[in-house]
Amino acid sequence: MPAVVKQRISRRPRPLATGLGEKGVLTQLAGRRLLVVTGKGGVGKSAVAATLGTLLARAGRRALVLEVDPRENVHQMLDVPPSGGDIVEAAERLFLQNLQPRQVVDQLVRDRVRIELIARRILASPLYHNFVEGAPVLEEAAILGHCLLLAEGRSRGAPPLDVVVLDAPATGHGVSLLSAPSLVSAAIAAGPLAELTGEVAELIGDTERSAVVVVTQAEEMPVTEALELRTELAARLDRSPELLVVNQLLPGGPPRPRAGESAAAKLWRRRRRLQDHEVGRLAAAWPGRRWELPLLPFDRGPELIEALAAAAAGQDA
Repeated sequence: MPAVVKQRISRRPRPLATGLGEKGVLTQLAGRRLLVVTGKGGVGKSAVAATLGTLLARAGRRALVLEVDPRENVHQMLDVPPSGGDIVEAAERLFLQNLQPRQVVDQLVRDRVRIELIARRILASPLYHNFVEGAPVLEEAAILGHCLLLAEGRSRGAPPLDVVVLDAPATGHGVSLLSAPSLVSAAIAAGPLAELTGEVAELIGDTERSAVVVVTQAEEMPVTEALELRTELAARLDRSPELLVVNQLLPGGPPRPRAGESAAAKLWRRRRRLQDHEVGRLAAAWPGRRWELPLLPFDRGPELIEALAAAAAGQDA
């Protein structure tokens, strides 16, 4: 399946303000070729990936947000039609692609084999199907391999890109995704796949070319998983996430109850206290850069991304 760039249809004009400071974390991320956005499912990972892609595009980088989810959520946030596997132009210098993991593996076979007849025979082979289904780590490595080919201009039919923002699958801790290229490269000693996964393993290990962004919410389980992810990344890949995003924080308010306040206000106060406790856990255990993004009264769509982009840019110093 060749990459096809679909032109964006009519859309509302949006401001192009970036809010990037010279030494902000966004400036640092803009120099990477791959950003892997990971975190527990349901914490708003896709919204953060779309926000990062939007900010990087407005900073002058040609960015592609790669979504690996059959539900196709990101296109709604960027106000474009579903990708359907093609590359869709979402805004100036901003692109979107949705691919399924198995599609990524199949496409890598086509890219490497080059001869369509032979590629079709391989893809139709029961041996190939059994091999892919029995090795989920292969799909994870293929996703990152696809990112590498896109970022380096080696994916046929894709536009020139500076950075790929991967909205990674909700793989629990995400370490399995980032470790996959090294595992596949060690298991397959020779051939095009071994060569590609070896390149991807080098990319993941190079903090000048890749970055990890962890998204969480200020709740006990997501915070625990985020802290475990940081520990596992250090132990298995000898690296730390470049950015932690604490998403969907309730607004602050008066610290003490007011006379006659409603049950809803009491509940809100209690939830905010719990969130403050979890943010305190993160502050004590996570020495790196952190953004705190608010819970916003918007449905999934461009208004949400605009508000998140403004909130993120306001903290980037």
